[in-house]
Amino acid sequence: MDLTMIGIICIALLLLLIFLSVPVGIAFIISGVISTILIFDIERAISLLMGAAFSSIAAPSWTAIPLFILLGALAVQADLARRAFKSADAITSGMPGSVGITTCFACAGFGAISGASIAATSIFGKMALPEMRRLGYGKEFASGLIASAGTFASMIPPSMMFIIYALFTNTSIAELFFAGIIPGILTAVVYAIFIYVKSKRDKVLVERQKAEPKLNGKERLSALFSAWPIVLVAIVILGGIYTGLFTPTEAAAAGCVLILAVGIFEGRFRKLSDVNGALRESANTTSMVFLINIGALFYAKVLVLSRLPQDFTVYLTNLDVPPFVIVLIICLVFFLLGMIMVPIGIYAMILPIVIPIITSLGYDPIWFGVIALKLTEIGAVTPPVGLNVYALKGVVTKDISVVDIFKGIWPFVILDVIILSFLIAFPQITLWVPNLLFD
Repeated sequence: MDLTMIGIICIALLLLLIFLSVPVGIAFIISGVISTILIFDIERAISLLMGAAFSSIAAPSWTAIPLFILLGALAVQADLARRAFKSADAITSGMPGSVGITTCFACAGFGAISGASIAATSIFGKMALPEMRRLGYGKEFASGLIASAGTFASMIPPSMMFIIYALFTNTSIAELFFAGIIPGILTAVVYAIFIYVKSKRDKVLVERQKAEPKLNGKERLSALFSAWPIVLVAIVILGGIYTGLFTPTEAAAAGCVLILAVGIFEGRFRKLSDVNGALRESANTTSMVFLINIGALFYAKVLVLSRLPQDFTVYLTNLDVPPFVIVLIICLVFFLLGMIMVPIGIYAMILPIVIPIITSLGYDPIWFGVIALKLTEIGAVTPPVGLNVYALKGVVTKDISVVDIFKGIWPFVILDVIILSFLIAFPQITLWVPNLLFD
């Protein structure tokens, strides 16, 4: 059978298995094994799978992933999400839409030590949504805001998805981290402006907020200072990576030690059982992520064997269209897959095909890493999958349905598409910080 046809069968099998609700990691392995058997035989298929499994576990770079997962879990146990919210509220208190704006910046702040969008969505769904509803926010607007703002944690460094992108594309984790800073902050600011304008036009919400007690200067300073552990951890991680003192893996370990030290100092971690929850959650999440990684790496190797990525690269680069049109086609594919697949699955399926195209067209893979992550952020809230939406549904009251949340996300999806357009049109927005620091 023609190798290219086997590559097409490999992709079709994966999509079919995902449609049948087979877990993503297992779907990668099954479709990859069947395709490899069509190319070679079952013995070589198993050998290739074992090699992918070993490289997923044995490669030192992959150890950064469980450490960053543990970092986020410890941050939750240390109650740093609440402190991020309290600190952001000190800045926005008294403004129209202050709780919504606070949620945006608190998600960005929490993202600086967690990198997990689903965790951020769940935590701030419990913390901010009741307060929004009390102040008169509509359930669709409030829930859509939180589901969308939770995606900041993926873009603001340190980001687990940037690590996975770097490992799939052999790019610099440090450069990707710093490339995500401006796009992440820009998204938070644009969301905040939209919330401010929308809330200012809502007379009921404005009147309710006027009745709320205002923070005085001393209370604002106290709330701002309460976020010092978040600032300290972010400085140690990013500063350590930038100065070369730490590798990303060592930076994650240093962040974990710092949060443990802060928790012990403040009395939150008095005995080993106080961190059991974080350790258990990290182990469960790491197991799931590594199963997907094993399947994804195996699947990527099978695609390379089929020569589909190479053939597709030659086809697209020979098209008589401007390069940006090809980039837009690739972005559309990411967007559509984001509606039905988890981000790791998309990276494994698409990056082996598109990265050679992106580099052959002269685009920077660091820039494209931010574009790809922005597209998966949008996919995290768009139906039918929308992982952040379902994560939020798990913590909200029964009167808020999945449909309500999906209705509420669309204004923020439109804002994300506008921001994405600027990032594509002006790559320097993304590349300015890494170029400044590393060139």
